[in-house]
Amino acid sequence: MVQLSNGFSGFSVLTLKSKHYFIAGTDTDVGKTLIACGILRAAANLGLKTLAIKPVAAGAEQTSEGLRNSDAVMLIKAMTESLPYAQVNPVLLAPPIAPHIAADQAGRRLSVSQLAGFCRGVMMRKADLVLIEGAGGWRVPLNQREMLSGLAIELQIPVILVVGMKLGCISHALLTAEAIKADGLTLAGWVANQIDPEMACFDENFASLTSLLPAPCLGLVPYMHSIDDGDVSIAQYLQLSVLA
Repeated sequence: MVQLSNGFSGFSVLTLKSKHYFIAGTDTDVGKTLIACGILRAAANLGLKTLAIKPVAAGAEQTSEGLRNSDAVMLIKAMTESLPYAQVNPVLLAPPIAPHIAADQAGRRLSVSQLAGFCRGVMMRKADLVLIEGAGGWRVPLNQREMLSGLAIELQIPVILVVGMKLGCISHALLTAEAIKADGLTLAGWVANQIDPEMACFDENFASLTSLLPAPCLGLVPYMHSIDDGDVSIAQYLQLSVLA
C-alpha cells in the first residue's frame, strides 16, 4: 500500500489500495490513454512517482527515432519517471488493426506470458503508481487461445474501467464489469469519458451507470475538442481518493 502526504486535497494522507492498476476500456477509441495520462498527472500532483506501460500497441507512425505509437508517447510524457520507449511499448505493430491480426501478418506470435514478463520488469521499478494500459476492449485476442484480459489475470491486479459515454455504453460497461468479475479480478473504479458531445440523455445514462456498476466512479470527464485539451486538464476531473 502507498502512503503519502497530500497538500493538494482535503486528505492529509492518501493510501492507495494497490500501486498497480490495469486500464481497460469498454471498446476501442473510448479514451483509455487520455484517462490513463490524466490519472498519471493527478497522481503526480499528489507527489507520487509514476510509471506506465502499454505492452502491446497496434498502429504506429515513422518518426526521427523510429516507429512510435502515439498512445505510448503520451504515457511517456505524462509519467514522472523515465523509461526508454522500448520498455514502455515493448510490442509495437505498425498496422492500426486488431493486435493478433497485425502480429500474424508480421509473422509474430503474441502471448500472455511474454507480455507479463515485460510488465513485471516495469512493475519491479521504484514507483508509487504503475498503470498498465490495455488495447481495445476487455476481450481482445492475442492468439487463438489467449485474450489480452489474460494479462490482467496473470498479473492479478485491479482494473480501472474507462467507459466511453455514447449510445450503448450501459450495456458495454455492465458486460465488461461482469467479465472482469468472472475473471476473478477487482473492478477498482471507473471513469465516464464523454466521447460523444451530442449524446442524448447524458445525465440519465451517467446516473444509471453510477447505480448499476459495482465500483465507485473516479470522475466524469467532459468532451475534449482536441488532443491538446487532454491529459493535463483531465486530471482536475479525477478523484484518486476513490482508490484509497
